[in-house]
Amino acid sequence: WRGNGPDQINLRLILVSGKTKEFLFSPNDSAADIAKHVYDDWPMDWEEEQVSSPTILRLIYQGRFLHGNVTLG
Repeated sequence: WRGNGPDQINLRLILVSGKTKEFLFSPNDSAADIAKHVYDDWPMDWEEEQVSSPTILRLIYQGRFLHGNVTLG
């Protein structure tokens, strides 16, 4: 999403159904930014699992829940 620079973090998103999709993010991106990006760019093959709002998405990164202004870095 923000190019493919050396500091990019590759996040694999996994739905409860087991479907996966990889996205690239900056370490400075917040959990809220990531959730909004995923919501706005929801994969076509995930259409059946489309959520009604980005705030519904729960992000876990390196074993911890991310929310709000928490960044990946």
